[in-house]
This record gives sequence, structure tokens and C-alpha cells, in this order.
Amino acid sequence: MNILNALLNGFIRVVEAIYHFLWGDIIHIPIGGGNYISLPILVFILIPLGIFCTIVTKFVPIRMFPEMVRVAKEKKIDPEKKSSVSGLEALIVSTATRVGMGNLVGVVAAVSAGGAGAIFWMWLTAIIGSSTAFVEATLAQKYKTEDPLYGGYRGGPAYYLHHLLAGKKKKSIIAVLFALSGLICWAGISQVIGNSVASAFENAFQLPTWVTALIITISGAIIVLRKNISVKVLDVIVPIMAGFYLFLTIFVIINNITLLPSVFNRIFEEAFGARQIAAGGFGAVLMNGVKRGLFSNEAGSGSAPCAAAAADVDHPVKSGLLQSLGVFIDTLVICSCTAFVMLLAPADQMKNLQGMDLLQAAMQYHFGKAGVIFIAVTLFLFSFSTFIGVLYYARSNVAYIFGDNWTSQTIYKIIGLINLFVGCIAAYTFVWDMGDVGIGLMTIFNVIALIPMAKEATAALKDYQQNFMKQDKERQKELKKEA
Repeated sequence: MNILNALLNGFIRVVEAIYHFLWGDIIHIPIGGGNYISLPILVFILIPLGIFCTIVTKFVPIRMFPEMVRVAKEKKIDPEKKSSVSGLEALIVSTATRVGMGNLVGVVAAVSAGGAGAIFWMWLTAIIGSSTAFVEATLAQKYKTEDPLYGGYRGGPAYYLHHLLAGKKKKSIIAVLFALSGLICWAGISQVIGNSVASAFENAFQLPTWVTALIITISGAIIVLRKNISVKVLDVIVPIMAGFYLFLTIFVIINNITLLPSVFNRIFEEAFGARQIAAGGFGAVLMNGVKRGLFSNEAGSGSAPCAAAAADVDHPVKSGLLQSLGVFIDTLVICSCTAFVMLLAPADQMKNLQGMDLLQAAMQYHFGKAGVIFIAVTLFLFSFSTFIGVLYYARSNVAYIFGDNWTSQTIYKIIGLINLFVGCIAAYTFVWDMGDVGIGLMTIFNVIALIPMAKEATAALKDYQQNFMKQDKERQKELKKEA
């Protein structure tokens, strides 16, 4: 027993050390006047990566935005192949995980710690991150394989890492480590989801946590344990929750339209304001916006490519464009919605509030007591769709490590459901730390492939622009005429 305790304590210390290395503010950059910016090593990696991808793709998210929208309207290549998913469906799956708690809790945390100016840096990070999302999604689509269990296709960083590093070997150690890191991360996320939803329901409806645990775990089991229902459920949940959230936000904006110029003025003023620099707060404004932006849109972490690979599209670049669009939807649209709801409430009523208390107070100001209930329901929908999405991601990683068998697929889903249930009842911060360690390691392993393989994504982009795009537009017009 003592030996087991010693081993467990040693494992916990190792995880904590890795967590501090990945997420602790261990890099300090002087900005003058005795002030400095502190940032984790992951931000230090992802920002240069995003700039690199933006340059090599020649600002593809900006110059090809109309093409992103056009591609999003396309149907899958083979409508008769029911097990495959369209590019739009793959976008919905990845949006389900991006448009999760980060769009509520993450934005609130950024504004709480960094002020309104943090929103500007979230926007800028989204533009940079969308280029990273393009590169990783294009590579995932290029190196996808057929899925003998679920039908359709599968892939992701483990598969393009395998192509880069495995050679003639059956497995790449780095690819296995990426896949394992993803499974650890998503299991941890399941517990965080359960805890957040249970807390919100207890506050809004006085519902005991064990009741919430039963409801969401049984609902989750019905969905994820069936063969191919996950995408169908997300096709319904994601548009409804995002559309309803946008509708209410637009209502708030229109209702406070005269205050909107002052909100934008506050965002830009606090993003670059001399007051923040003089007070030593510029670093907090910058880094809170950057950190929350990076880890809300997930660009570079290697999660979304697992969905991008599943898309049934006729050119890899189409999947890249759709995932790039997903980053815009996440940060520039949904995250901005949350920010405007808070910033359009009177500052004196929001004073000294932090975390979800800040958002709940803002919603109560705009919608009365119904606002608190709305946030609880929204958090449930956002979080539950994230749970379904991450277990969809896990399919390809489980298959890469353990091979194509239902036993390993089912065992992992049950682990996710157990974590979801346990998270409702109690919060074990160690499991949360493991989730953060998992996504951090995923990012590092993913970057190993993205830099050397970015040239393949840019070559595919060049081919798409020069040889494919014009003919594809004409072909789509013909298909519409025939329909």
C-alpha cells in the first residue's frame, strides 16, 4: 500500500512539473519602464507558429474568406455514402468543441484579468490562428485513411506525424504520444464539463449535482455509444445553440446601440492605452487576450484536424478553408458575443465581479432573472456538444494506438462517461491538470509536424488556386442547375 501511495504521489508530482513547464509563466519579455510580459511556453510556440503559417499561406484566411463561405455551402461528394460526413458537418463537429466553455468561461476570464482590451488581442490571435488551422486541417485531409469501423474517413496529427516520422515502421513513437496525449486531454475535459454544468444547474435550478450527473451521463451514453449518431446530434445542437446565442446577443446590441461606439472605443483604448502601460497592466491585457484566444479556438493543438480528416471533400484545401472559417466563428463571432454582453452592462454594476459572476450579473441586467437561467442552459449546450465532439475526435487516436476494434473504442467512451459523471459530483483538480497537460503535449507534438510539412499545405493551396478552383465553381453551378 505504501509503495502504491509513493508511486501515485510520484506520478502526481511529475504531472504537476509538466503542467508548470507547459502552462506556467516561465518566459519573461521586458517591455520597458520596468514592466514585462510573462507567458507560458505554449504561447511562445503558438504565436510564432501562427505568424509563420500566415506568411507562408499569404494571409489565406483574409484573401480567401469568400471562398471559405462558398465551400461551406457544398454537400459531400458521395451522398449515397451515409457513413461519411460533408465538409460542413466536419466544421460543425470542430465548432462544437471550439464553441464550448472557452466561449463563456474563457472570455469572462480574459476580461476579468485583462480588461476590455484583452478582446482586441483575442481577435488578432484568431486571425493568426486561422492560418495555423488551415495548415493542420489540410494536412489531416491529405493523409486521411478509410475508417473500417465507422465508415467514411479518419485521420489527424497522429496520421501525418506517422507519415513524417515512421518510415517503414508500423508506428511512430511521436505519433503514439500525440494520440495518447489527446486521449488524456479529452478524458480530463469530460470531468471539467460535468463539474461546470452541475454547478450552473445547481445555481440556476437548485438541482442536486447527482441528478445532473445522471441526466447528462445517460444522455451522453445514448449518443456516443451508438455507431454514427454523434454527427447527426451535433448537426442539430450546434446551429441551434449558436444561432440562439447570436440572436440574443444581437438583441442586446440593438437595444444598446447608442453605447456600441463607446464599447469599441474602450476595447481599443485599453488594448493600446497609455494608462495600462504606465500602470504595468499592458502585459496582463495582451497575454490574457492572447492566451484565451489561442486555447479557445484550439488552432495548433491538433484537436480539430481529427474532424477535418473525416470530411468527404474533393480537395484537401477545402477542409483547410473550412477549419480556418471555424476559428473565425469561434473567436470573432461567438467570443465577441460574450464580450459585448458584458461590456454593454453598466460598469458600476460589474465592478469587482470576476469569473462567471461577471457574466451572470451582465445577463441579469439585460434579461432579468431569466438571464441566469439562460446562461445555465447555454453552458449545458455548449459543454455537452463539446463532450460529444471530443469523443468523436478520440476515434482516430484510439484506432492509431490500439488498432481497429470495437473493444478499445467502447472502453474509451466508457472512461469518458465515467469522468463526466464524476465531474458532476466532485472536482478533482489533478484530473483537470492532466487534461491541460494533455492538450499542451498535443500542441508540442503537433508543431513537430506543422513546420516541416507546411510546404505541403502551401503546395496544395497553390494547386487549388491555379488548377482546381475555377473548374470547381463551374462544376458546382452545373450541379445546382441539374438539381
